[in-house]
Amino acid sequence: MEAVIWVALTALLIAVPLALPRWRLQRALARPLPAGALEALERNVPVYAHMPPDLREQLQRLMRRFLHQKKFVGCAGLEVTDEMRVTIAGLACLLLLNRPSRVYPALDTILLYPSAFIVPHREVGPGGVVTDDEWDLEGESWDDGRVLLAWDQVRRGAADWSDGQNVVLHEFAHQLDSEAGGPNGAPFLGDPARYRGWSKVLARDYAALRRNQRHGVLDPYGASDPAEFFAVATETFFEKPHLMAARHAELYAQLEQYYRVDPRCWLSENQA
Repeated sequence: MEAVIWVALTALLIAVPLALPRWRLQRALARPLPAGALEALERNVPVYAHMPPDLREQLQRLMRRFLHQKKFVGCAGLEVTDEMRVTIAGLACLLLLNRPSRVYPALDTILLYPSAFIVPHREVGPGGVVTDDEWDLEGESWDDGRVLLAWDQVRRGAADWSDGQNVVLHEFAHQLDSEAGGPNGAPFLGDPARYRGWSKVLARDYAALRRNQRHGVLDPYGASDPAEFFAVATETFFEKPHLMAARHAELYAQLEQYYRVDPRCWLSENQA
């Protein structure tokens, strides 16, 4: 009898730690978003008001999971508010709608600065020559579970939804890109057969942007490398869908298949 009790206690000690995170998550998903969250969404994520009810509800569910699992840390004296959390969660989770993926499983922390921040950068050149530098950034996605964002740029990107520039969409596109093993412009597509079409279209449009970076739909920064091209294309897909579909039809189709939404349905042609 004593042995049975010990076995039961041991099983309980093992089961409780395993079940506790899931129980906490279920509680978080059952709770409403913070007070004023929907108003902040409509104010800072303009497409939210134009999305169909089922997508709005899905976005809220993703946001609750995001807000439960991710830690926000204010830097350089910034005090993080619920509006900041809700805005970033709403923008980041736009990229996850209708997709079976988890909510950025490799991401732990969002470091939020009041404005552009400086990060050290080391580059190894020819002959092994090491150059140390400092970069002035508005956002950056790291492979150690952190995303860095400048809040003034988050707000600027949200305020103008037709300029094709949104630092949250950009950096979280890098997070998705990294899920396939590294940011290289080829995120996890599910079906291996899809990579051929993806590579053909993105490589072609990337090369075209490198040849001619002026007067196009895509931001010239996308010509930096394939990873930046994917991130810039993501910004354009969500913010300038009609223009992108008209001028980069195959690229738009690839992104529509990947993201499983069509932002043209949310925005009129004069909005995007």
